[in-house]
Amino acid sequence: MDRFHELNAFIAVVEAGGFSAAARRTGESQPAVSKAIGALEKRLGVALFNRSTRSVTLTDQGQRYYERTKPLVDEMDEADSELTSSRLDASGLIRIAAAATFGRLHILPLIPELLSANPGLQVDLVLSDFVRDMVEDRIDLAIRVGPVDLPDAVVRRVAATPLVCVGSRHYFEQHGMPRNPAELVDHNCLVYGGLVESANWPFVGPEGRFSVSVRGNLSSNSVETIRAGVLAGVGIGLFAKVSLADDLGHPDVITILDEFISDVRDVSLVWPKRRFIPARVRRATDFFAKAIPQRL
Repeated sequence: MDRFHELNAFIAVVEAGGFSAAARRTGESQPAVSKAIGALEKRLGVALFNRSTRSVTLTDQGQRYYERTKPLVDEMDEADSELTSSRLDASGLIRIAAAATFGRLHILPLIPELLSANPGLQVDLVLSDFVRDMVEDRIDLAIRVGPVDLPDAVVRRVAATPLVCVGSRHYFEQHGMPRNPAELVDHNCLVYGGLVESANWPFVGPEGRFSVSVRGNLSSNSVETIRAGVLAGVGIGLFAKVSLADDLGHPDVITILDEFISDVRDVSLVWPKRRFIPARVRRATDFFAKAIPQRL
């Protein structure tokens, strides 16, 4: 029996919730669907379903098999759809993930232009500082600021942004301004990362690179929270410059220690590793690869 036919029957049973419903969905007879599942289980040497008179549920092995094979079948369907279409139109849903502050400032303003240029697209924009599992969360395209530690991903670097150390005029009037990185130990430094009390901030001096361990009374896994704390005069923060946008032009926001900062953070477009990338994802990737550097 054709392996692809077996796989389609398996997925139909899982998603329809039973053999009869799967037969109606595929247009085949129930015995044909049962035969395909039986052949698949025999070939794999495992039971994929728990069968009873009232229900059909996946075994643990069946669940793992579904999670691995469903994305492959989806990609094959997408490839067929593209190649049989009269034109490679970028249509359908694309799920895009970006860090919350960076996404709000730099990705969200670009979405209307992306949709206008590609009327068939639908965008689900996920803004979160939590680094999401692209496969588990069905992310088609991630836009990351900073290192990308995903060995199975395809990474396309499109821009870079420097780090900046900033505080508010109100804070410096009360606590003084550090003249060198070592003096940060005497200041309230707001730490990004969450569930941490201290962090090592990178600097460079006449003798090369070094770091300073800083701490403060506010830490968060949200860049937006640290940004708000700095603007409110709570303490000093270290940011990728893109996270501050127009804030750096405000007279009450002051950058410090510029001569000691040389680090930059890459801005990258990330795909989950796949053999096939849908046209809509390629179109969005090419759009952001051109548009993001123009904003930064």
